Amino acid sequence: MTHTLVASQSKEVIIGFDQPFCVIGERINPTGRKKLAAEMIEGNFETVEKDALEQVRAGATILDINAGVTAVNPNETEPPLMVRTLEIVQGLTDTPLSIDSSVSSAIKAGLEVANGRPLVNSVTGELEKLEAILPLIKKYNVPVVAISNDETGISEDPDVRFAVAKKIVEHAADYGIKPNDIVVDPLVMPIGAMGTAGQQVFRLVRRLRDELGVNTTCGLSNISFGLPHRHGINAAFIPMVIASGMTSAIMNPCRPAEMEAVHGANVLNGTDGNCANWIKTYRDHTPAAAGGPAAAGGEASAARSDGRRGGRSARRGAAA
Repeated sequence: MTHTLVASQSKEVIIGFDQPFCVIGERINPTGRKKLAAEMIEGNFETVEKDALEQVRAGATILDINAGVTAVNPNETEPPLMVRTLEIVQGLTDTPLSIDSSVSSAIKAGLEVANGRPLVNSVTGELEKLEAILPLIKKYNVPVVAISNDETGISEDPDVRFAVAKKIVEHAADYGIKPNDIVVDPLVMPIGAMGTAGQQVFRLVRRLRDELGVNTTCGLSNISFGLPHRHGINAAFIPMVIASGMTSAIMNPCRPAEMEAVHGANVLNGTDGNCANWIKTYRDHTPAAAGGPAAAGGEASAARSDGRRGGRSARRGAAA
């Protein structure tokens, strides 16, 4: 059984086919968040601290840390900011971390200060990237996210994306890195732009599990990009991709519908023994619409259902 160990100084998380789905909190990332980027540049980490604590409370099992605040001189600006962000988050929580950067010097700087065994996010199939990142993965004995694109870009053909993932796994083996320390991101396409995107990723994840024996992850919200009410699509996608074998996702744990889908999938997938986590999480749950039209409709529906059952029972009784 493939187990990927990610750890802080005092806590371990196992990503695996027989483990609860691993939620990698995505919020500490200034990409597309101008306010957060400006704060981090100024040395203000209030939002980082808030996002870290909120995600842990919401159920994140790993926190992704990205310090890419600017595309200008990232090799100079990103490493020290990555170090500072990691130190701040580690001072707040013992939740295991993911060092998220496309800049190898920032990954190296992060690995030098990170406690435990962080996940590195990420390496691609580009030879230059492989030769820059894989030696760090070997040196620090940490797991890595492998993204299924290379010098040719992101292919719409799932077979090509599988081939890139296989190339990364094989190249990693040359450095003595085992498949259990590689978490493949097969790249989820937006369903609004490609109608087969869901079917593609379900097949890809099954192949990655069965043929390469690796754990998998994805940027969950990519599936709904460009659509209205994105969180509904995300919540529907979660149990389907988990059933296909995906073992983790980079996502926003502060979205209740999406976390409910994760917890429910864990119950149905058999990775929440005796429904213990579901009961702990939702024992005192009060539906947001309690007492409103939805609740009233539910009561009316239940009454109609009871009436139908009563009618059938009465008919059976009369016949007897």
